Amino acid sequence: MRALASPASLKGVLTAAEAAAALAAGFGRAGAEAEELPLADGGEGTAAVLGARLLRTCSVHDAFGRPHEAPLHVLPDRAVVVESASVIPLDPARRDVFSASSRGLGELLAQVGEAPRLIVCLGGTATMDGGAGLLEVLDELPAPTTALCDVLIELLEAPRLFGPQKGALADDVPELERRFADHLQSFAKLPGAGAAGGLGAALASLGAELVPGAQWVLEAIGFRERAAEAELVVTGEGRVDETTFTGKAPGEALRVCEELGVPCVLFGGQVEGGYEARALSGDPSRAREDLEELAFGLGSA
Repeated sequence: MRALASPASLKGVLTAAEAAAALAAGFGRAGAEAEELPLADGGEGTAAVLGARLLRTCSVHDAFGRPHEAPLHVLPDRAVVVESASVIPLDPARRDVFSASSRGLGELLAQVGEAPRLIVCLGGTATMDGGAGLLEVLDELPAPTTALCDVLIELLEAPRLFGPQKGALADDVPELERRFADHLQSFAKLPGAGAAGGLGAALASLGAELVPGAQWVLEAIGFRERAAEAELVVTGEGRVDETTFTGKAPGEALRVCEELGVPCVLFGGQVEGGYEARALSGDPSRAREDLEELAFGLGSA
């Protein structure tokens, strides 16, 4: 069997490349051939999946105003790649949507300098400020900009779908929705406006083009062509829920495989909402072993 191991990252547990390697090891134990093709959708690890190299690091502040060193990456065509998750990342030790600010991302973008184009990867942030912090320090983009959105939601959808994972309590969601109600209304309905806590809308207001991150990345790395040559594709992420199918990389991979008629197995460290996916143990310390066992079972079958 020729398998394609194409997971996204299991946030805070395994990178996409590490997850792909674990799947490939399991297939190998079963005597099956497996190609590793890790995925991303604009969230953490997108620069690595695209094969970008480190350009330099810059001094900025994280979402809570703490000094932070954030990387700028560059592609072979000299396009600069910035990941929001590397600047204002979701911090499990501090989830506070009313204090978290996107200002640090604005500080980093202001230091990009001359570039033929800029790719901003939106996803994996601690913020839910609609990009207000970014707009405090940035009034124009340094280059023609493409924003890769990890989800294609509108601005007002962000509090309900992603507020809780960033620390919002049930009573906080309506307050966040009220704050967004009059914010950047000309851009609020754009698909992707709600990405990264509303950073999509903020960047669109500065002239950035919002694009589906997963679709863009999968096309850039040749996923469709390599999936077409496989007999089985395995994809997944740390949690499978309704957001998996609103622009995340595993949902896009599943869609492409359905178009191609190639069998695709979707896994999740946790699976919520009754979606058809293989649930792992849910124990982060077992994630690598879980993936090896999943692939070994599929390869043996």
